[in-house]
Amino acid sequence: MAKLEVLKYPHPFLKKKADPIVPSAIDDALRQTIQDMFETMYAEKGGGLAATQVGLNMRLFIMDASENKDQKIVAINPEILECKGEIDDEEGCLSFPGVSAKVKRAQWVKMRALNEFGEEYELETDGYLGRCIQHELDHLNGITYFDHLSPLKRKMIEKKYNKLMQAHEES
Repeated sequence: MAKLEVLKYPHPFLKKKADPIVPSAIDDALRQTIQDMFETMYAEKGGGLAATQVGLNMRLFIMDASENKDQKIVAINPEILECKGEIDDEEGCLSFPGVSAKVKRAQWVKMRALNEFGEEYELETDGYLGRCIQHELDHLNGITYFDHLSPLKRKMIEKKYNKLMQAHEES
């Protein structure tokens, strides 16, 4: 397995809308990419990772919201079928290391996707997992959590983020 590079804001690829994966392209090579993405996500201590965050133009994200990191979820060509309620909670992102902000999301979601074997499934969930689904699906649509912030809040978080990145480059 290979750890992949997580693209950092403001990389232009993070604004790209990903292309669907043709079911016939779900093969061992794609499954290896999925394993590489899990390795990367775990190494970065994240709960989810979209293919666009590692420079791959494909509608694919992975998640593992479990404490023991033993409940892998693969979502190929995911779509949200239904959502209910609203919750405003803190959110971070591997592409924006060191900063977080409160983001409004649906409280409950129902998603349909394909797994790593091309089998269709549906998932109904709320809480952290529901938030993660919405966050990662946004990435596949070229949207970051920064895009959900007010201009003032975005400017404040961007300033903090830029200082962190500058300090990291100097060290």
